[in-house]
Amino acid sequence: MAASARHTVLVVEDDPSIRTLLTSALHAAGYAVASAGTGRDALSGTGRCGPDLIVLDVMLPDTDGFTVTRELRARGIYTPVLFLTARTEVEDRIIGLSSGGDDYVTKPFHVQEVLLRIRAILRRSAGPRTAPPAERPPMRYADLTLDEEAHEVWRAGRRVPLSPTEFRLLACLMAQPEKVLEKQQILQRVWHHDFAGDTRIVDTYIKNLRRKMDRTGQLLIHTVRGVGYCLRLPRDETP
Repeated sequence: MAASARHTVLVVEDDPSIRTLLTSALHAAGYAVASAGTGRDALSGTGRCGPDLIVLDVMLPDTDGFTVTRELRARGIYTPVLFLTARTEVEDRIIGLSSGGDDYVTKPFHVQEVLLRIRAILRRSAGPRTAPPAERPPMRYADLTLDEEAHEVWRAGRRVPLSPTEFRLLACLMAQPEKVLEKQQILQRVWHHDFAGDTRIVDTYIKNLRRKMDRTGQLLIHTVRGVGYCLRLPRDETP
């Protein structure tokens, strides 16, 4: 099924043949497409075309995709990012996801896999905004507030900027506070099996959430070794 042309994808790839291949496939799938070949053009292109998703090569002639993503996040731009990378080491993937990326595809890749990943990311990103406001009141726990309609998170009166995937992960935890969620449960609810059971991505995103949320307050996201994670106050306190 073709995607709606209202979705614009920015393809950032310095190899002209790969860039042309992806651009043609995305056009055929119904997307509007913009392209760039350098990190500098990626940053300017994002501001110019306002893409719904960025397909971003990790190795670029002037910088790397991780640095580009960190710069976008620093500017307050949380457009989902799908990395294209020839790096297969787990550490490299963790660096990419920690920089604010939402998914990755390793080279060489099949075009259909890239298209499926794009559709999955766009589906997840649109999810929290689909229900009428009356059905989605803000979620609250301790000094933490998550507003799905405004797509904002506040802690102790301070806004916490999160990427779309970080936002969905926190919403998953806040939906069942003080209950331990297994990693596989989180993977299914947040990523919809897109990572084929690889729970390491859950660990990476939990680390990101803690870094952003808990640096100025009490630890709210707790690890239950061998099981998963739980959103709760320290044991000696109650909400």
